[in-house]
Amino acid sequence: MIKHIILWQLKDEFDKAEKEKIKLGMKEGLEGLKGKIPGLVEIHVQTESLPSSNADVMLDSAFESEEALKAYAIHPAHVEVADNMVRPYTKSRSCLDFEAK
Repeated sequence: MIKHIILWQLKDEFDKAEKEKIKLGMKEGLEGLKGKIPGLVEIHVQTESLPSSNADVMLDSAFESEEALKAYAIHPAHVEVADNMVRPYTKSRSCLDFEAK
């Protein structure tokens, strides 16, 4: 199984209320991909964090294989969510992909 973890920081231009709405949209959009993309085993989005955090949103997902992860990256359903609900609102993205044993 391949784990795909993403951390995002939202753009500074958004106030607290806007950020909460954006985070909810990211969560609904990304978690809504479950069952739509072959090889996507699980997907969870964390939007609540402690004050010590320096990220606003975390994606924790798992795939059957590296090939499934690569296919997810270009799948039209994922691209639509990323282009409309994630990328316009984020200033930074960190990614860690690894084989879970």
